[in-house]
Amino acid sequence: MTLRTPVRTRSKLPDVGTTIFTVIGQLSAEHNAINLSQGAPNFPCDPQLVAGVTRAMQENHNQYAPMTGLRALKECIAQKIADLYHTHYDVDSEVLITASASQGLYSAISGLVHPGDEVIYFEPSFDSYAPIVRLQGATPIAIKLTVPNFAVNWDEVRAAITSRTRMIIVNTPHNPSGQVFSHADLDQLAALTRNTDIVILSDEVYEHVVFDGEPHHGMATHPQLAERSVIVSSFGKTYHVTGWRVGYCVAPAELMDEICKVHQFLMFSADTPMQYAFAEQMRDPQGWLMLSSFYQRKRDLLQTLLADSPFRLLPSAGSFFLLADYSSFSNESDSEMVKRLITDYGVATIPLSAFYTDGTDNKLIRLSFAKDEATLRAGAQALCRVKPR
Repeated sequence: MTLRTPVRTRSKLPDVGTTIFTVIGQLSAEHNAINLSQGAPNFPCDPQLVAGVTRAMQENHNQYAPMTGLRALKECIAQKIADLYHTHYDVDSEVLITASASQGLYSAISGLVHPGDEVIYFEPSFDSYAPIVRLQGATPIAIKLTVPNFAVNWDEVRAAITSRTRMIIVNTPHNPSGQVFSHADLDQLAALTRNTDIVILSDEVYEHVVFDGEPHHGMATHPQLAERSVIVSSFGKTYHVTGWRVGYCVAPAELMDEICKVHQFLMFSADTPMQYAFAEQMRDPQGWLMLSSFYQRKRDLLQTLLADSPFRLLPSAGSFFLLADYSSFSNESDSEMVKRLITDYGVATIPLSAFYTDGTDNKLIRLSFAKDEATLRAGAQALCRVKPR
């Protein structure tokens, strides 16, 4: 029996209900399904990282960290970015430790976007972008990536920019498609935003998961874009600890100042023991330098295991994800397909329509390969048994 309230509510997000991820999670639990749906590793992190958190707690680093984060950790981040991307951020005024990448995204949008503004973003997309924009009294403008290569049509972006455009949100490597920006994409974005007050919010949580020897073309690799970009990244994705909820963002000082005004009242500071542990862990750059090859082996294994399945796999250039096309053997909606895979075959995936505000159905499902080998083999075996309908 639930508690009833006499208070009338007025929702700021009246069309937002339970996310597809929760729905799939509940259905998967009911059927004990193999989890290829969640973009979170099911294997342990480095024991030294856990030992670092334990040590920090035992040494009584259990109170508030400085508002913008532990300086030692911020120094490591600034040095990593300088080494990899050759852009230098001031440790004191341009680096912020956040309580998850999601909190970094929220703080950036809330701090820099105002009522009446417009924010361009690309679909399919991570599901939080548009709701956060709407919560600011601003208007999200969705532009669909081309299918099946999931590229940006820069002519469409140019046509969508108005005097009210305050921000463009980009995500590379891209969730859910696994595609990445090229240097040519960065040049296009730079040309479109030159001589404007448009801020780029760049979600780069998979920055270290780019495949086939290609570099990561993030905003910090392009001097003109770095000057107008807020870059958000994630320790959880890099170190296999998504549940620790610690991320960071970097931005020019004038932009960061506004982000910090929101951050200090939203969180004040991220978890202290984790920051000490990450600062220790970041002394060894192999933690991120080896990540691409680590996940590429998982991508390649899943592709090999699914070679004889009825699904057609789309290329994945980065991230934790592969898209699988089932249009050749079924006319089911992607949501129906995902539910059938759980109930009939015991394997959980995500329908791509969940990443579109209008529910666009391209007969594609998302598979996560951020799993141990046993899970990948069991999931692939189930998908190879799928029958046409």
